[in-house]
Amino acid sequence: MSIIETITDVDNTFLSRRELTCNFAGLGGKLKSLEAADMVTKEFKLDGKVVIPMRLKTHVGQSHVTGTFYVYEDEGLAKKHVNPTIFSRIEKTKTKLAEAQAAEAPAEDASEEAPAEVKAEDAAPEEVKAEEKSE
Repeated sequence: MSIIETITDVDNTFLSRRELTCNFAGLGGKLKSLEAADMVTKEFKLDGKVVIPMRLKTHVGQSHVTGTFYVYEDEGLAKKHVNPTIFSRIEKTKTKLAEAQAAEAPAEDASEEAPAEVKAEDAAPEEVKAEEKSE
């Protein structure tokens, strides 16, 4: 059983877009809009198309999320039809993710070097103890 359950899948020819409404089972309060868009892209094989998460709605007392997505063939057409605020929020979220990943990479490098330094510090007190005993 898939996590994603399709509620509606409408091809809106007037606006040249596909409108998907899906339920995400068991992801209440854990799902982010970009993650949901990635999941929809993989589930419906929408590579090369613009998937815009319009709305994620959690349900009180239930653990599923209902998401509405617009799928466009052309990004220029999407920017004409969809509110620019949505695109600015998506870009803002993408930059935050990129910064977080960039911050993680140096932190991982530092964590690999830190155990070597700790080992050197651990060895130093043992040498001091050995010197105290020999005196």
